[in-house]
Amino acid sequence: MTTLISWTVANSRKIARRERKRQLGPLSVLTHLALLIWTVLVVVPILWTFLASVKSEDEIFGDAWSVPASLRWDNFARAWEQANIGQYMLNSVVVVSFSTFGTMLIGSMGAYVLARYPFKGNRALYLMFVSGLAFPVYLALTPLFFVVQNMGNVPLVGPFIGLNTHAGLVLVYIAYSMPFTIFFLAAFFRTLPTAVAEAAMVDGASHTRVFFQIMMPMARPGLISITIFNVLGQWNQYQLPLVLLQERDKWVLTQGIADISTAAGYDQDWAALFAALTLAILPMLVVYTIFQRQIQSGLTTGALK
Repeated sequence: MTTLISWTVANSRKIARRERKRQLGPLSVLTHLALLIWTVLVVVPILWTFLASVKSEDEIFGDAWSVPASLRWDNFARAWEQANIGQYMLNSVVVVSFSTFGTMLIGSMGAYVLARYPFKGNRALYLMFVSGLAFPVYLALTPLFFVVQNMGNVPLVGPFIGLNTHAGLVLVYIAYSMPFTIFFLAAFFRTLPTAVAEAAMVDGASHTRVFFQIMMPMARPGLISITIFNVLGQWNQYQLPLVLLQERDKWVLTQGIADISTAAGYDQDWAALFAALTLAILPMLVVYTIFQRQIQSGLTTGALK
């Protein structure tokens, strides 16, 4: 009986897929072709980078897709020790961890209030946050530099949040990530049912308890999705730390890789550059692979609701 049911379900899915293809017609072919082209454009450079990271420089500038005669793991050792990639990666982990935590804490609370509590100016405040998505960060680099510099003059806390401090960069990352976080989570919170929250309020639960113990667990798929997006965006950020961190020991990973690239023009250590790029790509690739289902679940849940 179980086998018959499984066969029936599988056959129904095949029929449904064929029906969708028949209805889409040429559009289905074009869609798959576009996805195939996009996959090639993304995967090929990554594979080439991984392959080049274990080659010698002669092999890198020879046949691009040739298999290395021997795996040159010393490229990673040079990148980690001589180029100080280990310290830069640690700096990136610290900055991204605190900035992502701050972004999700403040962003989720702000999005929840904007989505569930009507008050005068609610819509205007929401639009102000969303308008940040249309504002290029490059236009704000000069005023942002002076703002962070002036933050360094604040008594007591100034030395910890000014220029050349990781705390200052964390605050900028939080502000930089807030528009998309508010935009995504506000839409997600609007789709959640209100009956459970209202029942908790009737039982005497505070607004804070309703948010942290009821609404946040219900919004878990959306929270996981936006968290991963924020981690990826902040990990790959280069322009902001370039402006705000000038001291070499405070650099993050993207600055360290850019420095190797600049030095490679003179020292010709391209193998270490590709090894450093591999070290930067692998953590984010692992994170996305692990949480791929949660990301898709969060996006589709918000869309279907």
